[in-house]
Amino acid sequence: MARRKKGLPVNGWCIFDKPYGMTSTKAVAVVRAIFNAQKAGHAGTLDPLASGLLPIALGEATKTVPFAMDGAKEYEVTIRWGQETNTDDAEGEIVKQSDNRPSVGELQSLLPNYTGLISQVPPQFSAIKLAGERAYDLARAGKTVEIAARDVQIDGLEIVSTPDRDHTMFKVTCGKGTYIRALARDMGRDLGCFGHVVALRRTFVKPFSSRDMILLEKLEDLSHKGADRTGLMACLLPIDAVLDDIPAVLIDQSQAFSLRQGRAIILRGRDAPVNEDTVLAKYRGKPVALASVEKGMLKPKRVFNLNQTPS
Repeated sequence: MARRKKGLPVNGWCIFDKPYGMTSTKAVAVVRAIFNAQKAGHAGTLDPLASGLLPIALGEATKTVPFAMDGAKEYEVTIRWGQETNTDDAEGEIVKQSDNRPSVGELQSLLPNYTGLISQVPPQFSAIKLAGERAYDLARAGKTVEIAARDVQIDGLEIVSTPDRDHTMFKVTCGKGTYIRALARDMGRDLGCFGHVVALRRTFVKPFSSRDMILLEKLEDLSHKGADRTGLMACLLPIDAVLDDIPAVLIDQSQAFSLRQGRAIILRGRDAPVNEDTVLAKYRGKPVALASVEKGMLKPKRVFNLNQTPS
């Protein structure tokens, strides 16, 4: 007999407001324990020194994580000028210093160079794997590693405030794989004054915004209400919350049964798609499977098992 999974079949997205100092892995473990969910995963790592929006998928929602990973992201970042650190944030050792400070005019002139498709070398202290090892493990061992530059997309970069001559706050809208710490490092070098991140908060991961976020304290309070899990479960967004951009195909009960068995079905009707890389098959408003359409045949790729309801 197959080993029974621990926990309840909880399915949905918890849009967690990750506190400063907590790792993303720890955040997933904490949220999973609060919901007593069988499985969980996150969409897009946040550094421990960053706070804010961390989408955490529970149960069947983990099958939709790649769609959140690829979405646009938005950050509020404060850069400290005059110092570069080996980690490109406030946790590292200062390795370069300067008495120069950028003017608002100099910053405004620089911003166009960092919007659109740009080339970026990730920080030495990053989770990128090099020959099977994480870059940050190599860096902590005192090894200097060569990390290849990569293209990243920055759709928006604007000054929010300049609280003093040492600090500037920016809002950054970017795509997958962008390192905000590398952005601070490179801008500082171009300005001739150096720089590193001292505060970072994520406020948006498409399609989730700060309005969807929930604090740890709120989750803990709801979890302490005993057997009544209604309030806790109400915090979850549906598993298909990240699939709004994917075409939906409505199917009937027998077709849903076939898809759940892993069998392809024939799509009929004048408006039925003929070829489509990814569609969402739905029955009575509930997601049944992510599928492809090839010559009118709907072929399941990921099937959602939503027969059980957590108590």
